[in-house]
Amino acid sequence: MRLERLVPDEIRAALKRRSLVFITLGTVEWHGAHLPVGLDALTAHGLCLRAAEAAGGLVLPPLFFGTGGGHGAYPWTIMVPPDQIEPLIMASLARLQDFGVQKAVLFSGHFAETQITMIERVASRWNAGGGPLAVLALAVNQCTDCGFAPDHAALFETTLLAALHPDLVKLHLLPPVSTAPALDPDDNPMGPQRHDPGHPLYGIFGPDPRTFRMSQAEPLLGAMVNWLLREVRES
Repeated sequence: MRLERLVPDEIRAALKRRSLVFITLGTVEWHGAHLPVGLDALTAHGLCLRAAEAAGGLVLPPLFFGTGGGHGAYPWTIMVPPDQIEPLIMASLARLQDFGVQKAVLFSGHFAETQITMIERVASRWNAGGGPLAVLALAVNQCTDCGFAPDHAALFETTLLAALHPDLVKLHLLPPVSTAPALDPDDNPMGPQRHDPGHPLYGIFGPDPRTFRMSQAEPLLGAMVNWLLREVRES
């Protein structure tokens, strides 16, 4: 399903079975001490690969550079203005249309409002042209029946990455609950105190990922893939 690993005959054969290409997007961004900075692209790419394996289509290599989210000053975070990303997407769509692809899905694992607005704007502008290639814009946080609320580097993103790349989840790098400063019972998981480098869950916005259970990973992944397939089918 990985387009970059296929020879032209294999690409043509795959698109003959289903003329669909996923364009996956993420960002390079701090995701706590326990998760890789490329998480957003890794999860988006992994979900699209699972969807393509189940129902056909091909998946382009992920675009790791993204935009927005209010985390630009964090360590190992690189944010790019939308007007530098959009031409890359538009150029990709133009070439996919040249190759006869009928549908493309812009799928973002980074779900900052600026990023979602960007891919929706690109899809709207492209579809307004009336060409044979139809474009759908989606993001990971838009699944409403997966059993988890969207978060940043917390329980949802930790569990989803664990389903795809368990070796990349390193919870031992977070302060153990037994030794870390106790969280205030009124600690707001989305509050400004999580921006404090001294907070035990610095840069983690959402439920404490140290409550992660591996048994929840595969059900979450299955729900996400099924949702993605429904969205593509019904568009």
